[in-house]
Amino acid sequence: MARVSQEHLDARRRQILEGAAVCFARNGFHATSMQDVLKEVDLSAGAVYRYFSGKEELIAAVVGEVLDSVRGAFEEASRQSPPPPPDDLLTLVLGRTLGARENLTVDGEPAFPRLVIQVWGETLRNKELAVLLHDGYAGVHQAWTRIVEGYQDAGMMRADVPPEHVARTMIAVAVGFLAQQALFAPAPVDILRDGLRALMSMPDPRTATGGSQLG
Repeated sequence: MARVSQEHLDARRRQILEGAAVCFARNGFHATSMQDVLKEVDLSAGAVYRYFSGKEELIAAVVGEVLDSVRGAFEEASRQSPPPPPDDLLTLVLGRTLGARENLTVDGEPAFPRLVIQVWGETLRNKELAVLLHDGYAGVHQAWTRIVEGYQDAGMMRADVPPEHVARTMIAVAVGFLAQQALFAPAPVDILRDGLRALMSMPDPRTATGGSQLG
């Protein structure tokens, strides 16, 4: 019997993950069965169970892959000196994350933002998934903290604000943009870039009047 190449195995696993992600984005985790996934990927049960023991393992794999890709992008940015400014950085990372999954759609719209919403809801009841999400958040938070420290060391950002506070704020911006994509309508990431750029350009009137920057 001919040996199956690693490339073939990886491609088949990718096919299953992407099909499951579309199913979860379309109907949610609870309303999706393994039969739905089998139909989506057009494979036999044996072919799918060779890679995943069941729906819970599929969910964990889909979520873990998403978190790893986002965390990796921010960690890469944190190693630059200085890091790209926030407007460019968030646009780059979200654009790359959404672009890598642009072939996954539900009713003609991107599946990834809808999948993110489903993940957040599922973590409220699934302790294992909650741990996975919290670990992923911690990794992104650490990367953003290093990015902010890079800004401050380069004189790009005021140094009297804790980096952890800025990190949490920038994560909230990214999460909020993804939520808007899912709940309202898809929008280009350039909108986020332009909005951040405008906010970053605002002068502080308290500085002009001699008041404290911290109010």
